[in-house]
Amino acid sequence: MRKIDVHPIIDNARFSGFHWLVMCLCALLLIFDGYDLFIYGVVLPVIMQEWELTPLQAGALGSYALFGMMFGALIFGTLADRIGRKKGIAICFLLFSAATVLNGFASTPTEFGIFRFLAGLGCGGLMPNVVALMNEYAPKKLRSTLVAIMFSGYSLGGMFSAGLGIYMLPRFGWEAMFFAAAVPLLLLPVILWKLPESVGFLVRQGRTEQARTLLNRIDPSLALGAGDELVMTEVKGKSASVLELFRDGRGVRTLSIWIAFFCCLLMVYALGSWLPKLMANAGYSLGSSLSFLVALNLGGMFGAILGGWLGDRFNLAKVVVAFFAVSVASISLLGFKTPMPVLYTLITIAGATVIGTQILLYASAAQFYGLSIRSTGLGWASGIGRNGAIVGPLLGGALLGINLPLQLNFIAFAIPGVIAALAMTVFAVSSQRSGASAPAMLAAAKA
Repeated sequence: MRKIDVHPIIDNARFSGFHWLVMCLCALLLIFDGYDLFIYGVVLPVIMQEWELTPLQAGALGSYALFGMMFGALIFGTLADRIGRKKGIAICFLLFSAATVLNGFASTPTEFGIFRFLAGLGCGGLMPNVVALMNEYAPKKLRSTLVAIMFSGYSLGGMFSAGLGIYMLPRFGWEAMFFAAAVPLLLLPVILWKLPESVGFLVRQGRTEQARTLLNRIDPSLALGAGDELVMTEVKGKSASVLELFRDGRGVRTLSIWIAFFCCLLMVYALGSWLPKLMANAGYSLGSSLSFLVALNLGGMFGAILGGWLGDRFNLAKVVVAFFAVSVASISLLGFKTPMPVLYTLITIAGATVIGTQILLYASAAQFYGLSIRSTGLGWASGIGRNGAIVGPLLGGALLGINLPLQLNFIAFAIPGVIAALAMTVFAVSSQRSGASAPAMLAAAKA
């Protein structure tokens, strides 16, 4: 009988069809998630006119889904550590898709807000769980890159939402944008059939036969048999309590990453919700304003992939700091009158370093927290960050309500990037100190 440590198998595995399957299914889920999240910014100019909403009312309405996302991340992130990632992902996917379809039937802002809150619960719970699952199965040398490529599905969903809006809004109205969310529900059986469960969860539950089957798919040369015992030291005797996030020297870095999540998501949703409306107020047509949202998400997709590639070759936290610095510059410049090609370039760079950085933050958190608390760590970081997401649309509405010049609106959107860059600098410095002290502590223990 062999004792097999699961971690080296996954860390050292060659990239295979199994990894492709996990990455593509998770990316597909995030495409639908991204569509749902950016749909509000797409329909906002239309429903503001139809329901005669003030900018502050529209900002508050946009925050309903984000309140839901905050609670969804906190609830489903922790729940999935107990019931399994696969079940958690399926529940979240069903919830946000069904609620989004119901949004199309809303006849008042109150009904609209209730359905957006329910959709937000599912969206908020899905993100940390798919990131945790992808991070668990990705080979170590490709981990940041694969998580970033998978998460680019989120930006692709935002692009699809804006692109579909350009075609559908003038022809079929805003309701059709929500009815289109019924199509992803047809793929739920495929998700349940093909998406693998977390190996760590299976080992904790004593379902070793299923775990062996998955490990044989990851590395067929192992030829694991019924007599082989699977060992995952990290998952034994650990709780999924939030207190674990502050133990063993993780406190400063946990707080730093929470601040970065808060600020980054504030920028993402301030831009995602108000960029089309700000540009429409600046004199651009609705079609052009929505095309800016396409450019923002296109930048987010490329920024995530570039950042993931850089993160696998350099220090991921330092890459995040650099991305935040560039985001501050690019967003601040958006309010100044520039030629159209320059404007599209600035918006694309802003998307790359705001939406792309959000994705890199998920990868940073997934690598920072151990397997047994990974969903909890991601769920709480995402949940705390959702407070920033809630503030983003409200901030945009408040700024529009006091009729500030366009330049000051974008400068206000950029300020959180400065705070986030400082927080991730603290995270990087603390990580270096922790890494430097670990060998000394080990030597002292041996002595």
